[in-house]
Amino acid sequence: MSALVQVEGLVKHFPVRRGLFGLGAREVVRAVDGVSFEIPAGRTLALVGETGSGKTTVGRALLRLVEPTDGRFTFDGIDVFGLGSPELRALRRRMQVIFQDPSGSLNPRMTVGEAIAEPLVIHRLASRAERPARVTELLAEVGLDAGFAPRYPHELSGGQRQRVGIARALALRPQFLICDEPVTALDVSVQAQVLNLLKDLQQAHGLTYLFIAHDLAVVRNVADRVAVMYAGRIVEEAPVDRLYAAPRHPYTRSLLSAVPVPDPDAPRNRIVLSGDVPSPVSPPDGCRFHPRCPHPLKGERCAREAPELRDFGGDQRAACHFGEKPM
Repeated sequence: MSALVQVEGLVKHFPVRRGLFGLGAREVVRAVDGVSFEIPAGRTLALVGETGSGKTTVGRALLRLVEPTDGRFTFDGIDVFGLGSPELRALRRRMQVIFQDPSGSLNPRMTVGEAIAEPLVIHRLASRAERPARVTELLAEVGLDAGFAPRYPHELSGGQRQRVGIARALALRPQFLICDEPVTALDVSVQAQVLNLLKDLQQAHGLTYLFIAHDLAVVRNVADRVAVMYAGRIVEEAPVDRLYAAPRHPYTRSLLSAVPVPDPDAPRNRIVLSGDVPSPVSPPDGCRFHPRCPHPLKGERCAREAPELRDFGGDQRAACHFGEKPM
C-alpha cells in the first residue's frame, strides 16, 4: 500500500532570548528534532507522548501553521514544504485539522452554520443558495440535525462543539486529517462517541489520520500504528497490537503501565518515572530519556551515545540500546 503521507527528518526549532526583556543570549528550543514516518492512504498513525514531547508541533509544521526549520513532507507525491502561498492554499483543501479545544477553535460570533460554511466560502466551492443544504448534510454526517445550524457555540455541549469542528474539517472533503488531541477535553463517555464517529467517517470517506494524543488508552482502538515521541524525537514505532503486547522502549513501557485497568483486582506493575521531561533548550547528551530511565542496564553508554531507531522485527523499531532486554 502506497504512503499518502511521507515525513523525513522533520525539524522545528524556535529561537528565543533569555534574560530581562529578552536581551540575553540567543538560544534555540528544539521542539521537534528529526522526526520521520509514513502513513498509507486510509490508515491511522497515532503520535503519542506526554506534554512537551513535540507532537502538536509536528502536526502544525506539516500544515505549515508554523514553518518547519528543516526536513521534507511529501503528500501524495507533492513536496509541501516547497510550495508557494497559492499552491499551498489550494493543497490545504486536501489537508485539514481538528483542534483539541472546540471552544477556542470556533468563533463565538458565528453560528454553527456560518462556521461550517466558512471553508466553502473561502474556497468558493458552493454558492449562497447551495450552502444551507451542504451545511445540513455535514451536520448529519457528524450526528447533528439541521436545528443546530442557527445556534452559537456557547449553546452547545463540549461533545457537540467537537462534532461541529469535525463537520467544518470535512467541509472541503479532505483526504488527510490531523486530529490534535480531539477528545482530550471531553468526558470519557463522550470520548468514545467521538472516537467511533471518527472511525465511521474514515471508513465512509477513506480518510487518512494523524491522531495526536497523550494517552495510549485512547488510541488503541483507532490507530493502525503508533509512534511514541519523547523530547522532540520518536523513540518507538510499531503496529498497535505489537506495541501493546511487547513494547521495547522503557518510556513506552511506562506509558502503558499508566493505562487504567477496569478490574480493581488485576495485578498492576506501575512504572513511576522520576524527574521531568528535559528542557528542549538544552536536552541531555546521549539518549534523551536516560536521566529518567528505570532500565536496570542503563549506564555510561546511554549518557554518551544517542541510540538510533533500530529494527526489532514485526515492523517494530525502537531507539534503545537495551530494547531486547526485559526490565
